[in-house]
Amino acid sequence: MRGAARKARLFWPLLLVLVVADCATKRLAETHLPPAHVPHPVVGSVVNLTLAYNVGAATGITLGPYSRGGFSVLTVLILALLGNLYYRTPPDDRWQLTTLALVCGGAIGNLIDRLRSPRGVVDFIDIGFGSYRFWTFNLADVAVTIGATGLAWALWKKEAHAESLRATDAGGTSRGDS
Repeated sequence: MRGAARKARLFWPLLLVLVVADCATKRLAETHLPPAHVPHPVVGSVVNLTLAYNVGAATGITLGPYSRGGFSVLTVLILALLGNLYYRTPPDDRWQLTTLALVCGGAIGNLIDRLRSPRGVVDFIDIGFGSYRFWTFNLADVAVTIGATGLAWALWKKEAHAESLRATDAGGTSRGDS
């Protein structure tokens, strides 16, 4: 149980802080940035706060009229898979636990928006130069992106290490030999 408690002490506070911060910033955006699609400059025209709603997924991916339900179900399924990965993560793997908390917290934050309103996920961070703009996004999107990138890297490194051990073992060399 000691290992489970160590995992929980890192994972759950980070996840909860992220969900609360994401929900709070989205409510602030809805309160202070209307009407939608009107930029509020923060750093010249490079960084704007612009209220937008996204019924689809990242980069405008859509399932048409099934977007809200489809992406909600998909998110729950992905959270279940990530929950399994959390369960299998060793308590001392702080990097993997941190990245899992970021992905899960971001996914939950956007899921809350999908379930809360048919308008979709609240986005408000608008970055670009002049007419060349990146997709408008939110804190949850940042967490999912950073977390997924870090998680992919961690899993790749583990697989590369395991492959190296298999190759060493296949070559007839014991891992304990020098």
